[in-house]
Amino acid sequence: MASTERLVALAPEHLRGCLALSTAAKWNQNEADWRLMLGFGRGWGLALADGTLAASTLILPYGRFAWISMVLVLPEHRRKGYATRLLRAALSELQQRGLAAVLDATPAGRQVYLQEGFRDCWGFARYRLERAAGALEAPGGISVRAIRATDWPQVLALDAPSFGADRAPVLRALASRLPQAALLAERAGRVEGFLLGRDGRTARQLGPLVAESAEAAMALLAHALASVAPPLYLDLADREAALRERLQAAGFAPERPFTRMVRGANAAPGEPARMILVAGPELG
Repeated sequence: MASTERLVALAPEHLRGCLALSTAAKWNQNEADWRLMLGFGRGWGLALADGTLAASTLILPYGRFAWISMVLVLPEHRRKGYATRLLRAALSELQQRGLAAVLDATPAGRQVYLQEGFRDCWGFARYRLERAAGALEAPGGISVRAIRATDWPQVLALDAPSFGADRAPVLRALASRLPQAALLAERAGRVEGFLLGRDGRTARQLGPLVAESAEAAMALLAHALASVAPPLYLDLADREAALRERLQAAGFAPERPFTRMVRGANAAPGEPARMILVAGPELG
């Protein structure tokens, strides 16, 4: 029997189907997330004869590389090759444009991406807080305050080399999504870190958190946890063992690991040592 699904370019009219895909996967994205990603990225989907969106893949351009995001298939249509078909369409476009591909993979997805030429770079894990956290003690010498409009040049100057590209539109959008988590850490008047967050379908998410010191990272998290109500997600770099211990003591529980992977480059972009919390696997 001939295949009846058709390839479509994702657009705002597909929002309902996109949200159904991430909801079926029990992911945290809400409509605002999909609007953000469709607004600056490009996506493909497979639509069935009845109009159902059965699968999706996005690429989000970040300068010299692009993020592979939202590789999803409805549960009842898995194991039909839909995800591989869309992924290869995305990779073909990136290769034509001379862009490296970067993504954050679950353990199951990692096996697929290895077969498509991706390589491991570094890891992080998602932690969830269900109830009010135990207090985190903020270190001395660091002041934390809300990000002001005049702070953006300093925030972006810290973020771009850490992430590996200018992502100003994404960061500014996140700052408006969860204002109480849009925070700046300073020591003696010098910016040492920032934190952003967003609302989600099932939980709020803290991240990205970019910091030059462990003290700045801890101060930002202590401040945020005092003002942002659970349930909460955060995606913490594996290298941050001391911070992980303190977060788990405060009530955060590990949920799932991720691996940052790259294709078309020798290493993932940016300076991972400063990336304490990622924005989420869909955004980087």
